[in-house]
Amino acid sequence: MTILSNIAIVLVFACIAQLVLVADCRKGQGKKGKKDSRGTESMERAPKPAPIQPSYRNEKEQKSPSVKGVPKGRFVTKDKTQCTWVAIGEDVFTLGVNCKKGGDNFDCEYKAIPTDCPEYASRVKAYWKQIARSLKKQKALCKDPAALVKAGMCKRAPKTAHFKLSNTPSKHPESATHPPPSPSGKSCTEYQKQRAEEHCSESWSSLCTLFFSMVQGGEDC
Repeated sequence: MTILSNIAIVLVFACIAQLVLVADCRKGQGKKGKKDSRGTESMERAPKPAPIQPSYRNEKEQKSPSVKGVPKGRFVTKDKTQCTWVAIGEDVFTLGVNCKKGGDNFDCEYKAIPTDCPEYASRVKAYWKQIARSLKKQKALCKDPAALVKAGMCKRAPKTAHFKLSNTPSKHPESATHPPPSPSGKSCTEYQKQRAEEHCSESWSSLCTLFFSMVQGGEDC
């Protein structure tokens, strides 16, 4: 009987221990479930990062370089001819030259597309300085249709990047007396506007009028 009672007591303690272990396991699982649910909720509530949009760059986005002001200047050739020049345009530039020596003066126009020169976009000011030097070095200014006015930086550029004579030079001999007024009675300013309308589009008319007035150097029409 004593042995049976001892076995019964051991079994009772074993059952109690088993129940305690089961209860502890259930508590641990409950706490873990709460933590997991809280972690899931916090992840769901966390704001999603904004998607990174790829940036695209168009290489042709850059426009033709703009020239601040009108490129212009003056120079004196080796034979003491005093000349002024001015360039106007957007893609195709017209380079007007007006020269005076003694009692005679003459003017002409050169044309080119400076943007055809690869170096033009990054060195606009240097380009026009080199054009001015090239004009001064011309041996037959306004006379040789085959001669090109080149910028040193554009040696490998196509011919369209170099200025070429586009019209026959016109001579204007000076006279001691003023010439009689034209039959139409137009003033010099009106004449310049008329030339601007003939050679330039409507959007460039005002700039072309300025161009012709600068080329003529204030002389009578």
